[in-house]
Amino acid sequence: MPGAVSVVIPAHNEATVIGGILRRLLDTDPDGRLELVVAANGCTDDTAAVARSVSPRVHVVEVETASKIDALNAGDAAAAAFPRVYLDADVLVTGQGLLAVADALTDPPSIGAPRLVVDVTGASIWVRWQYGVWALTDYRTANMVGSGVYVVSAAGRGRFEAFPAVIADDGYALRLFAPHERISLEGHTFTIRAPRTLRAFIRRQARIYAGNDQLAAEHPELPGDPGSGSSSQLLRRIAARPALWLPAIPYFAARIIARRRARRVRGDWESQGWNRDDSTRTG
Repeated sequence: MPGAVSVVIPAHNEATVIGGILRRLLDTDPDGRLELVVAANGCTDDTAAVARSVSPRVHVVEVETASKIDALNAGDAAAAAFPRVYLDADVLVTGQGLLAVADALTDPPSIGAPRLVVDVTGASIWVRWQYGVWALTDYRTANMVGSGVYVVSAAGRGRFEAFPAVIADDGYALRLFAPHERISLEGHTFTIRAPRTLRAFIRRQARIYAGNDQLAAEHPELPGDPGSGSSSQLLRRIAARPALWLPAIPYFAARIIARRRARRVRGDWESQGWNRDDSTRTG
């Protein structure tokens, strides 16, 4: 039987969701292969206590600062097994899905994830339109890895030492691997909740743009944004689908606004902090 797989979960004030994701992973790991490490960082709630109460199999490390990067590095130091999963606390995924990706990684350095599903339940029509158009982008249709979960082989993790102080840890990890070294595994999915409002969506999108800008500025040795596909290709795809002509207008408008907001923090990356969407945090 394949060996253990470590799961590192950075968690900042995630008491409402951390118990659910841990129980989900434990309940869908019949052979007990997952080593679960929760890195509670800068918490002012009982995230750490909730995580410890779920199972003795959950190892909790506590970090004083509210920093996802510090949490990732502390969790890494506490984890023992490879492949290694880096998982946001609000992502819905099963243990089988993570193990299937881990088992699919080959000996050369590689990175992978299940297929992404976006849950738009409860989101405004403006947000649903955003994801309807986004589904046609090059980033969405290619082997996308990131957006809250990625699995790295032992050799792949050897490509860098500690996580650098960046906004987009998943973007950094993705850029370390060529397209042929990435796996987006069919037959297994993970789910993220869409922001409920357009304002929350724009904040999230601005953070993505700021993260990409930071990587370009501070890590020029890495390839460019793998999600920056051709706008002309996207427009051609939209043109072939009349139902998306109206949604395309707020789609592009929201991205213009988000890019402008991202430019305001250029060079002041620490001002982003966690900057998460609390509207998606439900138990």
